[in-house]
Amino acid sequence: MKKLIILFLLFTIHCSLFTVANAAELPKRIVSLAPSMTEILYALGLGENIVGVTSYCDYPEEAKKKPKIGGMSNPSLEAVISLKPDIVMMTTDGNPKEFEERLHSLKIKTYVFRSRKLADLPGGIREMGASLGKKEKAEALATEIEKAVNKFKIKNSRLSESPEVTKLKIQNKILFIVWPEPLIVAGPGTAIDDAINLLGHENIASKAKTTYPKYSMEEVIRQSPDVIFIGRVMGQDISDVSQGLLKKISHVPAVKNSRVFYVSDSLYRLGPRVVRGIEELAECLK
Repeated sequence: MKKLIILFLLFTIHCSLFTVANAAELPKRIVSLAPSMTEILYALGLGENIVGVTSYCDYPEEAKKKPKIGGMSNPSLEAVISLKPDIVMMTTDGNPKEFEERLHSLKIKTYVFRSRKLADLPGGIREMGASLGKKEKAEALATEIEKAVNKFKIKNSRLSESPEVTKLKIQNKILFIVWPEPLIVAGPGTAIDDAINLLGHENIASKAKTTYPKYSMEEVIRQSPDVIFIGRVMGQDISDVSQGLLKKISHVPAVKNSRVFYVSDSLYRLGPRVVRGIEELAECLK
């Protein structure tokens, strides 16, 4: 009888371990509906499991070769279904809620990434990693991002606490241009706005009513930014497209003092490259 009890317990433990292993099993077929999701998936070592991405998913390079399912705001339901995904990765920052509901009605599993702010990113990565059976890799990535962001926080707080340095430190008024014509800029609720604040400067569009508001030339001239950043869109060099705009605002301090910088799109996506984007801004602001 004792032997039977022991065998039963061993069998139960074995079954429990098997169930846990299956619960953490990686989805074999993943469709990503956002560039940020794609970048996080690759960082978690799930690149080979991705079977479909949006037309905007261009990083890392391997993502460009994946089958396309349309845009973030208008993905093709037929294209997604045809790829027979085990799970569809979505984000509240760009994917329509209605699309998630349509997937659910077809019994297609979804995961919705809800982080929108820089401070929410590490926690979002941890949750996502745990749900995909990549807890350890997610923890390592989240911790790396936290450490990098904290370094900037500590550095900025030390500067703020030092009276000698505070006298010398100038808070720049910054404009980050996402597209020059029509003029679209980075506003509140974006990783770009978070990065500018983290570095101790002011985003002149931080009080706008939308995350990426349209701006007028008059408003730029009125607010008179000290520094202008112009981001590349999907790797495009938009310096030529920007020349007309810069001529129209040639009297603002940023243009007069040659403080216009062309930067990468690292901060456009709330993912692993945001640290690189913050470092890029910090280097320009030295």
